[in-house]
Amino acid sequence: MSKQSPEQDVDFIKALAELLNANELTELSVKREYGDDDSLEVRVVKQVNVVTTSVAAAPVAAPVLAAPSATPAAAVAVEDPAQHPGAVTSPMVGTAYLAAEPGATPFVTVGATVSEGQTVLIIEAMKTMNHIPATKSGVVKRVLVSDGTPVEFGAPLLIIE
Repeated sequence: MSKQSPEQDVDFIKALAELLNANELTELSVKREYGDDDSLEVRVVKQVNVVTTSVAAAPVAAPVLAAPSATPAAAVAVEDPAQHPGAVTSPMVGTAYLAAEPGATPFVTVGATVSEGQTVLIIEAMKTMNHIPATKSGVVKRVLVSDGTPVEFGAPLLIIE
C-alpha cells in the first residue's frame, strides 16, 4: 500500500471524532497498518463531566442560597462535591453498587459512621467487583450516586466528614 497523506490522516481522525460523538463513546483507539514500517495509531478521548444529584443535595443547597452572608466560595463548595476534602472519588470507570447484592442492606447510608478502609460501595468493572474503601474515618454526609449507576474515573461517590 502507498503512504497516506497528512490530509487523509486528518480526515480519518475527524471521522473517528464524529464516530465517538455519534455513538456516545468516551474513548476510541485505532491502529492503521499501511505497510512495512508505516502505520498510524490514534486515540481519541472525550472528557465527560459527570453530573450527579442526590436527595440530600436539595436541603443543603437551600440554606446556602437563602443565607444573606453566604460567600461565593461556600456556594461553589456545595455545587462541586468533587472539591470537598472528604470526597471519596471513583478510582475507575464502572458501575457503582451500594450493596453487595440486589436487595441487601447498603454498605453505608447518610449519617453512618465509617472507619478508614471500610468498604463503602462496590464498582463493577469488566465483570470484577472492586470494593471501594473509605479514605478516612468519619460520618457519611452525602451519597452522590444511586445503586447501579455508571461512574467515570475521578467522579465523586460520597462525602465523609
